[in-house]
Amino acid sequence: MGTGIEPSVDITELYAAHRLSLVRLAVLLVDDLASAEDVVQDAFAALARRPHAVEDPSKALAYLRVAVVNTARSALRRRRTARAYSPPHDLSPPTPEDSAVLAEEHREVIEALQQLAPRQREVLVLRYWSNLSEAEIARTLDISQGTVKSTASRALVALERAMTVTSSGKEER
Repeated sequence: MGTGIEPSVDITELYAAHRLSLVRLAVLLVDDLASAEDVVQDAFAALARRPHAVEDPSKALAYLRVAVVNTARSALRRRRTARAYSPPHDLSPPTPEDSAVLAEEHREVIEALQQLAPRQREVLVLRYWSNLSEAEIARTLDISQGTVKSTASRALVALERAMTVTSSGKEER
């Protein structure tokens, strides 16, 4: 029997309303759909285990975003440890499922995005994909707004450089 206290957040409604957008966010942070779905599922499972972790329902989505970013970091860390013996650019080609998620016209951007440092990728994805403000990104990543600004600036320069290399096959000067 329950405690008689209802959780302040309806996880079922959150799941129905935001699962797909969180999976899209996670796909951009990790490099495959299956891992992204696992990351989002883990975030919702964590909230289900602790439904009172978010007292204010308006902050539940932000809580889930933070959980997705942190879980994606952990997944990448585990993957990096498991693949320590192979070079980081020795990635297998995308599966048909991955290709279905990422439209052809965005593939070049995604490839360049994957070449960025994890923090740079996180800032750009949260800013331009999730449309978060600098303040929201700072809270999500637990960094200062100044760090968000400088990281975004450096990431855009690196992304442009990577896109130049990707589109021409070699770096233009």
